[in-house]
Amino acid sequence: MSSHCYFLLLLPLLSIERDNGTELSWSYCVEWGLHFPAANGEYQSPINLNSREAQYDPSLLDVSLSPNYLVCRECEVINDGHTVRILLKSKSVVTGGPLPSDHEYELHEVRFHWGKENQRGSEHTVNFKAFPMELHLIHWNSTLFNTLEDALAKKNGVLIIALFVQIGKEHLGLKAVTEVLQDLQYKGKSKTIPCFNPNTLLPDPLLRDYWVYEGSLTTPPCSENVTWILYRYPLTISQLQIEEFRRLRSHVKGAELPEGNDGMLGDNFRPTQPLSDRTVRAAFQ
Repeated sequence: MSSHCYFLLLLPLLSIERDNGTELSWSYCVEWGLHFPAANGEYQSPINLNSREAQYDPSLLDVSLSPNYLVCRECEVINDGHTVRILLKSKSVVTGGPLPSDHEYELHEVRFHWGKENQRGSEHTVNFKAFPMELHLIHWNSTLFNTLEDALAKKNGVLIIALFVQIGKEHLGLKAVTEVLQDLQYKGKSKTIPCFNPNTLLPDPLLRDYWVYEGSLTTPPCSENVTWILYRYPLTISQLQIEEFRRLRSHVKGAELPEGNDGMLGDNFRPTQPLSDRTVRAAFQ
């Protein structure tokens, strides 16, 4: 399934427990479908985005995609052994674009996927090109459901806005996050930052250049019925900023590691999955 191989506990948000209450573990080097049947589905994520085969859909621009993101005060940043998560407390929502009319999707958190080297790291690829990092803004339909957990696997339940990340200038909006990563070296560590503005993660001021398709979560349980919006233009962060992510560890301090496991957190991306009979739509030509 992948050349990189290390064991991780399920994210607390999507945790699945055995009867005795312990969390199931999973690895990027085993077949997920043996334990998580949804991973065998035909509409899995991530995928390769073939720009020539994406179908231009002008109706996506009939109602502009409209994020109404608020500045979050006292946000928690977590190393959960699988990724870095920014948990948001502000009532930030997005509407419009490909989303059902009059439905609001509330932003729950931000997650990161990155490679141990710059030539890989993103979950999705564009014309088979990978980026060093991919960032996910995870939303749930607060018009139909009460929580993200309620919305999982439900039709129109979950929206993920994905942004590719390239290396270049420092990203000032992520500076508050990268500056505290040194305090989150080990799994389970968390830090509260005084302020985070999700709007700084949106690279296109007009929010018009994006692809959209129907897929799944990219980690177990790999639930489908996820609407994906992927922006065409990447964010830019500095080499120093991505190196802060690469210094993190996927284990608790003092843990005994399996042979061949260096314990470093990285290459936390799922390989691309078959498109099957799905259509990727584009809001641009």
